[in-house]
Amino acid sequence: MADNSLLAGPALRRLRKREGLTQAAMAASLGISPSYLNLIERNQRPLSARVLVQVIERFDFDPRTLREDEAIGGLDGLVRRMSDKRFADLGIDREELQEFLAAAPQAAAAFARLYDSAGEGGQQSEDPAKQAREAVERWQNHFADLDDAAEAMADELRLSRSDTGAALADRLREKHQLSVRILPADVMPGIVHRLDLHNRQLQLSEMLPGAARRFQIARQVGALELRDHIETITAGARLDADEARALFHEHVTDYAAAALLMPYRRFLRACEQSAYDVTILQRRFASSFDQVAQRLTTLQRLGERGLPFFSARFGRTGRMVHFSAGASGAVHPIDGARWPAWVPYAAFEARGSLLTQAVTFGEGEAVPKHWFTVARTVEFDGAACSARKSVVLGLEARFAGELAHARGVSLDPQDAVPLGVGCPRCGRADCLTPAPPRLALPNP
Repeated sequence: MADNSLLAGPALRRLRKREGLTQAAMAASLGISPSYLNLIERNQRPLSARVLVQVIERFDFDPRTLREDEAIGGLDGLVRRMSDKRFADLGIDREELQEFLAAAPQAAAAFARLYDSAGEGGQQSEDPAKQAREAVERWQNHFADLDDAAEAMADELRLSRSDTGAALADRLREKHQLSVRILPADVMPGIVHRLDLHNRQLQLSEMLPGAARRFQIARQVGALELRDHIETITAGARLDADEARALFHEHVTDYAAAALLMPYRRFLRACEQSAYDVTILQRRFASSFDQVAQRLTTLQRLGERGLPFFSARFGRTGRMVHFSAGASGAVHPIDGARWPAWVPYAAFEARGSLLTQAVTFGEGEAVPKHWFTVARTVEFDGAACSARKSVVLGLEARFAGELAHARGVSLDPQDAVPLGVGCPRCGRADCLTPAPPRLALPNP
């Protein structure tokens, strides 16, 4: 997907004021006319590559600040916040928010920070899991520096040309003096992995399948060798609560493992070649359905973007236990929504089968409502809460024509299954699959 032209007026204006320069003086330094600089600063002209190079060279400028809006999730992040019912009467549409973000990104960031600290409905967000999830969403679940470092390490280890698990285990042994040991389930009751520094061992339960074992080994390698990147990202989240910070740190460490096993550029190329066929991606990268689904939500590298997926995981009771919005624009689904007609629930009755479905859901005019979704069950072995879960991938239907799994599925909105806003708040009188009262209760 092509990126928009780079409008960087506010950032360039702040740089000029920081340097104490007039428009005429900065324009002369950059080799452009004052009138052209004035147009750039007012976002009436994009910042060309030639001028950007001049700015970087002459003012020691960090070009990453030009994408400062990504810290709040970009336009989709702003739209998500503005869809709060407290702003419904203002009639603010997506185009107006785009103008606000382009003209005053710092003011938009200030609004986002204030909104996040207050939480929805004006209540302070004290749930550590929610705080960590919101921090991930501000990055759209993409950590560029971490991806770059993991990709370089994967190339160094030649992970594409050897047994991934063996190569990573060798790395642990040779560089960190840690061996990998598989232990019986009765020796590790209720846990799937343990780092025993006394015996210099990464201990894994025999109950873990091959993909999960490789993930845990990659996770340990990433935690040791990409520690600086992980710590920098965690500090940048500015989470005050220890538990929220720990949850965010865990997420970023998992991200590092996935980035090692599925290096960005090679994974994106495989996605495009296979039309995002999850089964092929599982085989090619020796990963599980859940691991591939999570990785698909992260493909937001500038100039090399993938399709904007969201992913969610459900327990057998119907309770959502994990959600990643990525850059999809999906809101954390609809607190309390339990939809028996949706494929993640049907997947439990079709164990291991891959199910597809076009649906509509979402609140507010600015929120995309028509989605193509893919779901199947996965097995989680070895932990105390060992159980089968259902994983769903979702994508706006307007992008789904590129998907292998969408072949033969109608993407006409009239044919989509309407899921409403969740049974507790849905006013449909003609619903054929109403949720029982016990399933319609909000998540505990």
